[in-house]
Amino acid sequence: MNPPLAHASLRQINEYAWPDPDWVDVSQVRFQASVWARRYAILGGDWSPFWHDANELLGMENLMCKMHDAPEIVDAVMEHVLDYYIQVNERILASAADLIDVFFIGNDFGSQAGPLISPAMFRRFIFPHLQRLTGLAHDYGLKVLMHCCGSFTALMPAMVEAGIDGLQALQPCTPDMQPANLKARFGRALLFNGCIDSHHVLIAGTPELVCRQTQAVLQIMKPGGGYVVSASHDYILAETPVDNVLAMFDTARQFGGYQAGA
Repeated sequence: MNPPLAHASLRQINEYAWPDPDWVDVSQVRFQASVWARRYAILGGDWSPFWHDANELLGMENLMCKMHDAPEIVDAVMEHVLDYYIQVNERILASAADLIDVFFIGNDFGSQAGPLISPAMFRRFIFPHLQRLTGLAHDYGLKVLMHCCGSFTALMPAMVEAGIDGLQALQPCTPDMQPANLKARFGRALLFNGCIDSHHVLIAGTPELVCRQTQAVLQIMKPGGGYVVSASHDYILAETPVDNVLAMFDTARQFGGYQAGA
């Protein structure tokens, strides 16, 4: 990998051939949403992985160093990336926001051991850009769900302040991400989507284990609302046994329903 902006000056960053939002064709978005609208919850918007883009443009280690040594470089890259995503999402939402239920974005700020950056650095470099995205979605009356892998509970207070309404693909096998901890600390502020361990349960376990774990998670996360059953990845991975997939959904159907108005 050769990050194209690893050694760029501010001038070179500003003169870089940034993508044009006009390249994104949104003409079919409304039709695609209308096919399923009112039958299922429609997740829409651009994935907007600005953190990943900045890592690829600058190089991850280099980006981390520049947060300390050359913050103006990081700010410039992030701003250009966000300008692109804001314009693309503006077009998508202007076209079909009335048919979309949830604005869905994704950025991985956690590792298997903890957050990739400190809460202070998150607030300095990430928070303003999340606010721009959530503000746009909220202006259209949409809730914001963000995919985020790994362990990142230390960042959740800032995520809430930035306007994130829900988090997806929560990994209970990483530090501080166990369902009881998440529910107790953030259950009133965030919707949780995930927590059924993809690796140790869904892929490596038996249908009986999947049933037990799914029911156990439901008992913790369901009270008071704000939980959607799903795997701890952003989708069910291809190597997951079909019997385990069925076991998770059958258990969710049996024990995971909410009464109307509950």
